[in-house]
Amino acid sequence: MAKVGDNIITTGLSGKLGGLIVFRNRGGRTIVATAPKNKSQHWTEAQLQHRNRFQEAVLYAKGATADPELKASYQAAAKEGQTAYNVAVADFLNAPSINEIDVSNYNGQPGSYIQLRAMDDFEVKEVTVSIQNADGTEVESGAAVFQEGSIWWRYTATAANESLEGDKIIIRVFDVPGNMSEQDKLI
Repeated sequence: MAKVGDNIITTGLSGKLGGLIVFRNRGGRTIVATAPKNKSQHWTEAQLQHRNRFQEAVLYAKGATADPELKASYQAAAKEGQTAYNVAVADFLNAPSINEIDVSNYNGQPGSYIQLRAMDDFEVKEVTVSIQNADGTEVESGAAVFQEGSIWWRYTATAANESLEGDKIIIRVFDVPGNMSEQDKLI
């Protein structure tokens, strides 16, 4: 792939030339690349699923860039040569991750807390915590709060939990497009 700067011959060109090369415009530059090859239409199930997921990402990005506020957020996160649309597609395709769950400050009493580190390629929008007894009954659940100036999200307990033996904490992390990652931790 070649990038062309301010060239009187190629500036502003776009499209396929002779089935051999393609001209594209990105960020005020003309990009020259080899033309894609026609592939057979015999897709595997995994390829079809990937194509469908990418189509969903494209639809999401079109909607996201139609919203001026969301478009500005995505554009602010864009690197050189990227557009808000590119960042929105990538955000849709990448779910958030849960990197660490710390239960050392949770003792089952109101005011004790659970903290966790969650990451996303763009933004973690919401984190929820559910605490369940060993028999599966829910003790409590709610939203964790991001701790400004740190890397932690914190959920502060509001209900008394008599026995922690066999209890399970379920963490769910959501990003802007609505992707969700979930992780359980036994106490």
